Order: sequence, then C-alpha cells, then structure tokens
Amino acid sequence: MNVVWLVDKILQSGEGVLSEEYEMVYFPGDDLFARNRPRGLPIGNLTSQFWANCYLNPFDHFVKRELRCKGYVRYVDDFLLFSNDKEELWRWRARIILQLSQFRLTLHENKSQVRPVTEGIPFLGFHLFPTHRRLKQRKGFAFRRKYRSAHRLLQKGELSFAQLNASVLGWVNHVRYANTWGLRRSVLSNRYHLPIYNSPVSNL
Repeated sequence: MNVVWLVDKILQSGEGVLSEEYEMVYFPGDDLFARNRPRGLPIGNLTSQFWANCYLNPFDHFVKRELRCKGYVRYVDDFLLFSNDKEELWRWRARIILQLSQFRLTLHENKSQVRPVTEGIPFLGFHLFPTHRRLKQRKGFAFRRKYRSAHRLLQKGELSFAQLNASVLGWVNHVRYANTWGLRRSVLSNRYHLPIYNSPVSNL
C-alpha cells in the first residue's frame, strides 16, 4: 500500500504542469469535461522513464507482434521504426496513430515522417547517419551559452569549481557519442583548465 500511495503522490505532483502549453486533443468518447483531466509529470522527474516503459509496454508488443517490425527502437516517448519498404512505413504510421489514440497519445506530425536514413535521423539530441552521429546544432549553441554563463558565475564566486566541473563532465559524457571532438576542443580549450580530454568520459 505504501508503494501505491507513493505512486499516487508522484503522479498528482504533475497536475497542471502542462496546463498552459498543452493543446487540447479530444479522443473518441470524450465529452467537454475531458479538458479537466490531469496530465503531465514534473520536468526532470526521474520516474518518468519508468512510467513510460509501463505505459507503452503494450505499444511495444503491438509494434513487434502485430506490425512485425524487425527494426524498432524506443527510448521513453521517442521511437524509430525501420523498413526497406516506404509504403510499409506509411501503413505502419497510420496504424500507430490509431493505436496511440487508445492511450490518449498523439504523434508529433512534423517529426513523425518517413525519410531515408541517409538524410540523417533526429533522435535524442543527435542526428544519426549510417556511418556516424552528429550533435544537433542547437544543442551545441545551447551549451556554449550555458558554459559562458556558468564561467561568469564562477568568476564572481557564485558557482563552485566542482559544480562547473560536474556540469562540463556531464555534457562531455553525453556529446562524446557523436563526432564532437572539434566542438569540445573549441568550447573548452581556451578557458577550461581541467584534464578534461584525459578523463575517461572524453577519450572517444
């Protein structure tokens, strides 16, 4: 019972989080009071990944067993389906839209398109190609701004060196999975006087 109580508390803490940015979608069987349904989890809630796996487990089985998609990847609410047949992908997309409506979910129309892998696939902050990965450009710009701001706080004594170090190491550990050696050197080499390039997280 304590676990159920805790689950209820965590879910309740998300009520109203998406009230301003959520564009109301009505599903079959809804009435006007559907707008009052609670939705959303607090940003950064570490249980979100767990809830996604529980909630979308039936969807995973649908993709693998009913669509029989052999190339399927999902991380939380981002997923990819692969096929050599373009028409098959469009059919899958139509069926997925119907299937997700049962979970009161919709696709991002602009992002959910059929495209060849040679063009690069945006996924989890990267552009994935058959032979390499690139960091999304806006991700690099965003960290540059964050790093400059953090460095100013460090100089003012409002941020500790350990905090700056943790932030930089966290970023490096993420972007090292793409072709970002030049970006890391450009952002960090002039000001950041730590053995960052010799650390275990940055030797790729």
